[in-house]
Amino acid sequence: MQTAFIQGMGIGGSLIMAVGAQNAFVLKQGLRRSHSLPIAAICSFIDAIMITAGVAGLGHLILAFPLIKDIASIGGALFLIIYGYGALKSSFSESRMESEEALAADSLKKAVLTTLAISLLNPHLYLDTVVLLGSISVQFEGTEKQWFGAGAVLASFVWFFSLSLGAKYLSPVFKKPKAWCYLDRFICITMWSIAAALIYPYVG
Repeated sequence: MQTAFIQGMGIGGSLIMAVGAQNAFVLKQGLRRSHSLPIAAICSFIDAIMITAGVAGLGHLILAFPLIKDIASIGGALFLIIYGYGALKSSFSESRMESEEALAADSLKKAVLTTLAISLLNPHLYLDTVVLLGSISVQFEGTEKQWFGAGAVLASFVWFFSLSLGAKYLSPVFKKPKAWCYLDRFICITMWSIAAALIYPYVG
């Protein structure tokens, strides 16, 4: 039981910590102190639902219906291209960095919708949580499988809230407008790289 829980935390954590659209967005909102806790909670709960679905065996559904993955890939790529363009455009504008209040001006509704889009339109979410973790969980039986899923879910909650709350320790660095420019450009590169990876199988 303990071994399954620890393996769930380890494998789940290693998948979640990889640089991706979700992590970049959570980090930026944490630095801006703009609805960071609700965003971390949404990302964590989405992961929890997907991991639970994977452990329950629903990963076979995605593999059986490739159209689900195709729709998510194309839709996700388009969204990430648009979001990346917005980040790139922002990186050339220093006027938006005049005050922390201005940085946190986004409405909660907009932050929530963006979080849902970045999370749910990324097919890697389904492949990593539902398919991959679900496949690994088959080596466990009964309650051990549940403990494996619980470990992966806990890793998700710990990571997203640590990333969101820990961002404040980087805030002194981001007092400088140039730091925000570099972050936005990094986010743009991240978003466009993921979008390119999603589109490549259809054009390559």
